[in-house]
Amino acid sequence: MALAVADALQHGEALVVEAGTGTGKTFAYLVPALLSGRRVLVSTGTRNLQDQLYHRDLPVVSAALGRPVRVSLLKGRANYLCRQRLSVACSTPSLPGLEGDSRHKIIRIERWSQATRTGDIGELEAVAESDPVWSAVTSTRDNCLGQDCAEYSNCHVAAARREAQAADIVIVNHHLLLADMALREEGFGELLPGADAVILDEAHQFPDIAAQFFGWRVGSRPLASLARDTLFELTRAGLLDGAARAAIDGLERAVAAILRALQGLPERLEWHRAPDAVLEGVDELVSALDRLAGKFDDPDLEEAAIRSCGRRAAEVAGRLRAILTADEALGLRWLDASARGFVLEYVPFEVADRLRAQTEARPCAWIYTSATLAVGEDFTHFKERVGASDARCLHVASPFDYPSQALLYVPRSLPDPAEPGYTKAVVAAALPLIRAAGGRTFLLFTSHRGLTEALRHLKAMLEPSDAFPVLVQGEMPRDALLRRFRELGNAVLLGTGSFWEGVDVRGPALSLVVIDKLPFSSPDDPVLRARLEGLRRLGRNPFFEYQVPQAVLALKQGVGRLIRDQDDQGVVMVGDPRLYSKGYGRMFLSSLPAMRPTRDEQLAADFLREYVTNRCRVEEERFDEASGN
Repeated sequence: MALAVADALQHGEALVVEAGTGTGKTFAYLVPALLSGRRVLVSTGTRNLQDQLYHRDLPVVSAALGRPVRVSLLKGRANYLCRQRLSVACSTPSLPGLEGDSRHKIIRIERWSQATRTGDIGELEAVAESDPVWSAVTSTRDNCLGQDCAEYSNCHVAAARREAQAADIVIVNHHLLLADMALREEGFGELLPGADAVILDEAHQFPDIAAQFFGWRVGSRPLASLARDTLFELTRAGLLDGAARAAIDGLERAVAAILRALQGLPERLEWHRAPDAVLEGVDELVSALDRLAGKFDDPDLEEAAIRSCGRRAAEVAGRLRAILTADEALGLRWLDASARGFVLEYVPFEVADRLRAQTEARPCAWIYTSATLAVGEDFTHFKERVGASDARCLHVASPFDYPSQALLYVPRSLPDPAEPGYTKAVVAAALPLIRAAGGRTFLLFTSHRGLTEALRHLKAMLEPSDAFPVLVQGEMPRDALLRRFRELGNAVLLGTGSFWEGVDVRGPALSLVVIDKLPFSSPDDPVLRARLEGLRRLGRNPFFEYQVPQAVLALKQGVGRLIRDQDDQGVVMVGDPRLYSKGYGRMFLSSLPAMRPTRDEQLAADFLREYVTNRCRVEEERFDEASGN
């Protein structure tokens, strides 16, 4: 892989690499990137991987090669403290949402602000990154004042951008890279023109994230934030008069009218099914935003923060007009509604042409890598989705000995997933294996409804002798739940999508992975429907050309949770009988690691009991050695 990456870097070519678990793919692209002497953007799917690259992997590789390089870590602006907004929060005791405990957190943040160099909110462990208080002291694309800000010379976002422009290796994430590609994030300027190469790790996530950046989206929460910020800034400046108040009230009334019109309707509604009251509300919302923009998007206004509110209103009005006039031959419009708000969205049927145009406009090496890109040995599905049909492909198999380390167990007697009682049957089939493993299990589901139903059945089937703890997604943040799972050592964890990938549990704490059914996306998802419709209009087969390949890649991610180390062993149970009863099941089976297949429950249970017993004995011996016993 390293040789292939080096060759792509040298010739400025596109390369797609599937690198199985344990291959060391991170080092395989970092070594040639550092040796090349070129300016390289490394884009990841998650902030966790960004931090790992910056704080651990790059320093190790750089030291080993003896080639010091300038490295920059660049995150989205919501990850950096905004000094201007902190100043406002500190000086305004009545700021909405900052009462009580939040006020104490603001004080902590203010003290930290005096010492931090980067302003990266992840540095302050005393306030969780997910805490709502950060929204009051960080900026967004909408509310950033840019060069009009009094703190611009001390801006952490601007400083991070300057560091990135001067660095040899810049670590970003897919959202930031796509924002730059779509020219939607003015605050970070042009990252790509100065790059000699772009390496996308966790590249399987890239096409879906791209759809967000080549469509349009307007939500009630940002609209409420706009009304609140405008009211606050006008009050602070002493400029709140009757006309200004009326313009803000008009925006709030338009939002409320749409919410009322959506009551009682399905949570996801295609645009052509929306009642007239909703569409009339959207028209009034555009008018209200125009009035707000007309009043405050005025270069003669001295208050930059108020001008910013007017500019935000004009931009949102523009996005709404784009949604209203979007060509339905090219994409899908829909509304998402809940008791707390709504989102109006347009997504193009396909983004491959847009991505191809962006990459061709920036001639450099484009390298895509992940553990899950190919269906069997075929990369066509992924290459078509990212517009890289001419890319060279490489498959690097995992070095793990799957035939001896893992079994793939598919029970014989389970009903079709569409039949009533299917989830109960999956839990009943899994329980003997869970007991054989002494807990130590991930139960992964394709839907929250399946998880909820499975939890109910599992609790009903458990006996007093079943001593393993049960953890459930949503009880605490994902990272905290994983820590608890590792600490307990014999837990059963029930999870959905966020536990199918990016989760690394090594050793006997995870010995069994149960997947309830093949992970086909919900047909009610409008984004999926948009893509399927786009393929139909091209005369193609959306099921076999999109739905099956996507489900294959998702299953590979879920199965990949089990074997994370050369000493790991265990069983993957897939409850879905379609693996053997349907012709397309062969595509799934041929794409999975070479685990030994079995349909014998007793064989799977014995394999687990033997592994857990032996591995736990080894762990105890290692502990005794380390403690001197």
